[in-house]
Amino acid sequence: MAVVIIRDDLLEKCSDDLPAYLSYKVHAAEDSLYNTPPVFPIWVSALVLEHVKAHGGLAGAEQLATKRSQMLYDMIAKHAGFYRCPVDASCRSKMNVVWRLPSEELEGQFIKEAKAAGMSGLKGHRSVGGCRASIYNAMPVEGAKALADFMDAFARKHG
Repeated sequence: MAVVIIRDDLLEKCSDDLPAYLSYKVHAAEDSLYNTPPVFPIWVSALVLEHVKAHGGLAGAEQLATKRSQMLYDMIAKHAGFYRCPVDASCRSKMNVVWRLPSEELEGQFIKEAKAAGMSGLKGHRSVGGCRASIYNAMPVEGAKALADFMDAFARKHG
C-alpha cells in the first residue's frame, strides 16, 4: 500500500499529459476516490516480473521456453510414426505444443493415463482435438521433462 502526501502548490505543477489514473492532480480533485488501481493484477504482474528476472530476464525466459518445448518436439519426432505435430516446424509455438496420435481413441487413452499420472489439461482445443501442452513461463523444465518421459513410455506401451 502506498500513501502519497503532496503539497497543493506541487499539484499545480503536475503534467496534464498524464493518464488520469496516474495524475496526482486528478486524485486530489476527487478526494483520492477517482480510481482504485487494480491491485491484484498489479501484484500478480510484479510476481511474474520478479520470476522472469530471477531466471535471467527475457533472454533466460526464452532459453527456458526453448528447452521445455524442444523436449516435447523431440519426443514427437522420436516417435514420428505414433505422434505427429500438425504444425509446420517453422511456425511451432514454444508455449503451446500440439500433437496428434494415430486415433482419437488413443488420444482419449493418453489423456486418461496422463491424468492418472498427475498431468492435467492436455486435451487439445475443442475445435481441433488432439493433445496440447501449455508450457508457459511458470512451467518448470522438470514438468516438461515429466511429460516427455510420459509420452515416451506411452508410445512404447501403445505404439
